[in-house]
Amino acid sequence: MTTDSITPTIKKGPILFIMIIGAFLATLNQTVMSVATPELMVDLDITASTAQWLTTGYMLVNGILIPITAYFMKRFSTRQLFQASMVLFLVGTIVSAIASDFSILLVGRMIQAAGAGIIMPLLTTVIFTIYPANKRGGAMGMVGFAIIFAPAIGPTLAGYILENFKWEVMFYGMIPFALLVIVLGFIFLKNVSEPVATKMDIISVILSTIGFGTLLYGFSQAGNAGWSSIEVLISIAIGIVALLLFTWRQFSSKDPLLDLRAFKYNMFSLTTIINLAITMVMYADMMLLPLYLQNARGYTALESGLLLLPGALVMGLLMPITGKLFDRYGAKWLSIIGILIMIITTLGFVDLTDSTSYMYLILMSTLRRIGMALMLMPIQTAGLNQLPSNLTAHGTAISNTIRQVAGAIGTSLLVTVMTSRTNTHLTEMMTSEQGASKEQIILDATIQGINDAYLVIIGIAIVGLLLSFFIKNQVREKAN
Repeated sequence: MTTDSITPTIKKGPILFIMIIGAFLATLNQTVMSVATPELMVDLDITASTAQWLTTGYMLVNGILIPITAYFMKRFSTRQLFQASMVLFLVGTIVSAIASDFSILLVGRMIQAAGAGIIMPLLTTVIFTIYPANKRGGAMGMVGFAIIFAPAIGPTLAGYILENFKWEVMFYGMIPFALLVIVLGFIFLKNVSEPVATKMDIISVILSTIGFGTLLYGFSQAGNAGWSSIEVLISIAIGIVALLLFTWRQFSSKDPLLDLRAFKYNMFSLTTIINLAITMVMYADMMLLPLYLQNARGYTALESGLLLLPGALVMGLLMPITGKLFDRYGAKWLSIIGILIMIITTLGFVDLTDSTSYMYLILMSTLRRIGMALMLMPIQTAGLNQLPSNLTAHGTAISNTIRQVAGAIGTSLLVTVMTSRTNTHLTEMMTSEQGASKEQIILDATIQGINDAYLVIIGIAIVGLLLSFFIKNQVREKAN
C-alpha cells in the first residue's frame, strides 16, 4: 500500500497522538530507574552490580527484540502490534509495581522492555508510511518532543517520588496511563498497512539473539569489569561471530529477517554512522554529568535531575521546530550547526572542578541540548527518506538497533576512560600533593577523570561533524 493511497483516507492526528503517548511512556520508563538504584539496593538488599541488571537487562531485551520488529511489522497489522506492545508494557509495569524481591522486579522490567522495544520502530515506520517525504520532518519533530521530554522529566520525577514516596509508586503511577493508551488505541487506532503471511526465519532469530545479546552484555559489563575481563572478551567475541553469521544469512536469504540491503543506500549508511557517533556523545549528559554531580559534588538525585530539566525542556520545544526546518532546508546544515554547538558547549565540561557553579552547569547543559535538538531527528529522517517503502521497516529496525549498541559502547567506553584516567591522576597526585588530604586527592582525581572522558567525547563528536558535511537531501527510491 502506498503513502498516496493511505493519506486521503486515514486521519493522521489520532494515530500519531496515541502512538506518541505510548512512546513517551516507554521512554520515560527507561530513565526513571537510574536515580532509584540507591534506594533499591537498600530495600531489596542487593549490591550495586546486581541492581545494575535492572538497567542492563532492560537494554538487553530491547537490543534483542528490535532487530526482529521488521518481521513483526510485516506479519501483524499496526493495530495488533501496537496494542500487543502496550499490553506487554502494562503487564511488566504491574509485575514491577508489586515486586517483593529483586528477581520479580527484574522479570517485570524485562517484560516492560519487550513491549517498549516494539513501540519506537513501529512509530517511525508508521510516520514514513502515512506522511509524504516533505512532511516527515515535522512529524518526526513531534516524536522527538515526546522521546526527549520523557528522559528530561524522568530523573526529576523519580527524584521527587523517591524523596516523598516508596519506589513502587514510580510503577503504580504508569499503570493508568498505559491503560488509557490501550483504550484509546482500541477506539481510534487504524491500520496503515496490511499484514503479510510470512514464515519467521528461526535460525536468523537465534543468531540475532545471540549476537546482539552477547555483544550488548559484553559492552555493558566492560564498564564494570574492564576490557581485559575474560567474560567481557568472550562475550564480545561470540557476539561478533554470531553477527557475522547473521549478516551472511540475511544477504543469502530471499526473505531476510532484517534486510541489510538498506546499507546499499549511501545516505542511509552515512547517517547511521553519524547516529552511532552522536548517540555515544549524548551519553555524556546521561551518565557523566550525574556522576559528577552526585558522586563528586554531593548533590541529591532530585538536584541532579533538576539541573538537566531546563535543557531538556528547551530541547523538547525545539524538536517540532527543527522538524519543520528539516522539511524546508534538509538535514546537512542543521546537523553541522547542531554538532558544532555540542562540541563548543562540551568544551565547557573539560575543566570541571570541585567548585564549578550549579548555574554554570545548567547553562552549558542547556546550550548543549539545543545542539542536540537541531540534529538528532534530521539525521535519522534524512537517512530513512532515501530508502524505498519496502525497506522502511528494516531501516527503522537497523537504526534503532545501532543506537542500542552505540549506547552500550558509549557507556562502557566512558566508564573505562573515566576509571583509568582517575587511577592515573590519583597515582600522580599522591606523589606530588603531599599536603592535601587523601579525601581531597581522591575527589580531585575523580573530577579529572571525568574531564578526560569529556575530551574523548569531543573527539567522537568531531568525527560526526566531519561526516555531516557529506549529507545530501534525498528523494525516496522506488521499491525494488
